[in-house]
Amino acid sequence: MTTALLGCIADDFTGATDLANMLVRGGMRAVQTIGVPASDTRIEADALIVALKSRTIPAQEAVEQSLAALEWLRAQGCRQFVFKYCSTFDSTDKGNIGPVADALLDALGEDFTLACPAFPENGRTIFRGNLFVGDVLLSESGMQNHPLTPMTDPNLVRVLQRQTKSKVGLIAYDVIAKGPQAVRDRIALLRNDGVRMAIADAVSDADLHVLGKACADLKLITGGSGIALGLPDNFRAADLLTEASHASDLPRVEGGAVVLAGSASKATNEQVAEWRATKPSLRIDPLALSRGESVVEQAIEFAAKHAGETVLIYATSTPDEVKTVQKELGVEKAGHLVEQALASIAARLRAAGVRKFVVAGGETSGAVVQALGVKSLRIGAQIDPGVPATQSIGEEPLALALKSGNFGTQDFFAKALKALDGGA
Repeated sequence: MTTALLGCIADDFTGATDLANMLVRGGMRAVQTIGVPASDTRIEADALIVALKSRTIPAQEAVEQSLAALEWLRAQGCRQFVFKYCSTFDSTDKGNIGPVADALLDALGEDFTLACPAFPENGRTIFRGNLFVGDVLLSESGMQNHPLTPMTDPNLVRVLQRQTKSKVGLIAYDVIAKGPQAVRDRIALLRNDGVRMAIADAVSDADLHVLGKACADLKLITGGSGIALGLPDNFRAADLLTEASHASDLPRVEGGAVVLAGSASKATNEQVAEWRATKPSLRIDPLALSRGESVVEQAIEFAAKHAGETVLIYATSTPDEVKTVQKELGVEKAGHLVEQALASIAARLRAAGVRKFVVAGGETSGAVVQALGVKSLRIGAQIDPGVPATQSIGEEPLALALKSGNFGTQDFFAKALKALDGGA
């Protein structure tokens, strides 16, 4: 049985598939678990990714869940660990990135880690510690309007420092441009200065490969999925990784399909608009849900009415519409109502024969996979940057595409359905 090399902890479900996608592209066989498996569970893979739903829960709960994941991954024999969070550093001054990183360092007995959420392929770059989304600063990208984690400061050194008692430093672009040894030298200087975490600049995939090579000996690395770009080559260079040329192959899954969207991000709004222009769709209203109206039943009837077609069922709204609903219901209740409604719809549609699910939104994806009873996923080929096709592990497999709200091209839903229909 193959012992896992890399153990990963992701703070949401779509972030986990994003990371797994990057590792599969690097030739590692990857399996993603939904939550922390039972202590006696053994899984054969090169990389194991534990998907938590810990991004916006209280910091102490996020720490406890992350430490439980770390304990299981260590028992699997993993040699190195990644704490994966969003490429837009979604968090608040209370956490959860800083507290979780501190706890993982403590548990591993380590005194330093890297923090790099850059994902240049999806327009997330870091320069002089400032995070850009495309050509604009994080604070001007729309993320300043996020309902749960509004990002109003683009300087990640400041953002992370507000979340941790550890000293935070910077590995600037001019150091990274000199190569892996220059980065290792900078890390040594930061350690001597008492720095425990360092934001790392990255404006290209080449920078991420440099960082990956430089951090081969770090027990813990934190960041977005991009930080994993250079890690497979480290294991390969150490003769620990057997080349997996078919790492992304998945068998075909038969059955109906549905698209479910709960994200209010700009990208998902555009994807919903693209679909609605020519294909059947139904919007669910959080206010109607709060009044106890039979919204789930209406969605099931709508899908039945369009039997033989793939429908979109969505709660996606503009930022202003989201604020109106949150003002009336409260942020937590509004989000919970939508997530649970879409999860209930998914479970009902599965019972009706649907086997392919395209889901937009990290929180929504988490609720849906739990409602479907999915415990683990094999990771297939990339659909769009950061979003692979996946397949549940079990007697009756499901094909799933779990998309972070901000990811994917405008025609993502159609591309995802084609990928899930094609299988390997």
